[in-house]
Amino acid sequence: MARCEANYWRLQRVFPAMDREQSRCVGIAAQGRANAAVNVVIEVTERTPYTTLLFIREERAGSNEIKPSTNKASAMLWAQMPSLKVRLYHDAKLAEVTAFENARCVRPKNVYPNNKMVQRDEKAQWNRFLEEWLSLCIEHGYVAKRPAETFDTVED
Repeated sequence: MARCEANYWRLQRVFPAMDREQSRCVGIAAQGRANAAVNVVIEVTERTPYTTLLFIREERAGSNEIKPSTNKASAMLWAQMPSLKVRLYHDAKLAEVTAFENARCVRPKNVYPNNKMVQRDEKAQWNRFLEEWLSLCIEHGYVAKRPAETFDTVED
């Protein structure tokens, strides 16, 4: 529960105008690696008085076309980029991952082994991934539409 509360505040820091804007693009540049920069795109898909549903995905920055190659680093470009659906509960100040890629409706604790081979703590792993992703955005990200602005220079 504490992780969901902390993720709510991290999302507020990364996307402070989510009540007014439809999307936010955060760029993350990888140091020393060509073609490794990514954008984390956060889109509002639903707003209600007490909740907001977000779709968060990662995409390669500045690359519309990926060419096949035998190079191992280039082969990684073919890997699926992560995506999450996150519901924010504004009254409780919580952010919960409700879907990871195409998987959804996972119980907080699962019996293992099971038919879908879902880990015992799958839901907790999703929320931990969101925590790490948002922390990366806060520490190393910049607002992609205004590259001069970083999260360190934005006044709270």
